[in-house]
Amino acid sequence: MRVCLASTSPARLMLLRQVGIEPLAIAPHVDEDAVAAAAAESRGGELPPGELVLLLARAKAADVVRRLADDEPDFDGLVIGGDSMFALNGRVYGKPYTPGEATRRWQEMRGETGILYSGHSVHRVTPGADPREATAVAEASVTFAEDVSDAEIDAYVASGEPLHVAGAFTVDSLGGAFITRVDGDPSTVVGMSLSTLRRLSGDLGVTWTDLWTSGSAS
Repeated sequence: MRVCLASTSPARLMLLRQVGIEPLAIAPHVDEDAVAAAAAESRGGELPPGELVLLLARAKAADVVRRLADDEPDFDGLVIGGDSMFALNGRVYGKPYTPGEATRRWQEMRGETGILYSGHSVHRVTPGADPREATAVAEASVTFAEDVSDAEIDAYVASGEPLHVAGAFTVDSLGGAFITRVDGDPSTVVGMSLSTLRRLSGDLGVTWTDLWTSGSAS
């Protein structure tokens, strides 16, 4: 049973590898801003974060499924798409990209609790059959230490780690020391909820342990 990750996120790739899955990774060709803008225009306002991450996860997975049909018609397995956003005090944060924005966010986040939303789209792809999809959104609350100093924030931002991750933080690397509590599946904060992926795989008739790479359990 093959697995294709519709993402080139190092965190998502490492997460799957840590649990015994060695996926094919394909970057989706999706203009996320355009998809979000079109949805907002159709809706008459911005989508709630849970709906938006699911919309983007589905768009990414669907794009890769279509390309696999052309490039690897014999692919037999799962295609996994994901997207994450962080919400704090009514504001939704994606990736900060710039040091100034990352610093501003950390100054707002210290001592606060926000929600990390992670959308999941899993497709069962079988040669000669239409793909079947299962979707879900996972949430985890994240509480940040209130005594994080400006100097620590500056050093963390200078590391470059928070610039390209949703919410400007990680829980499994340098940022983990500044987080005091996570409520929910911890892997949700990394980029995908493993328990959610297991459930969605089961909904599509795939046993999670069948996804383990041969020899990974030894």
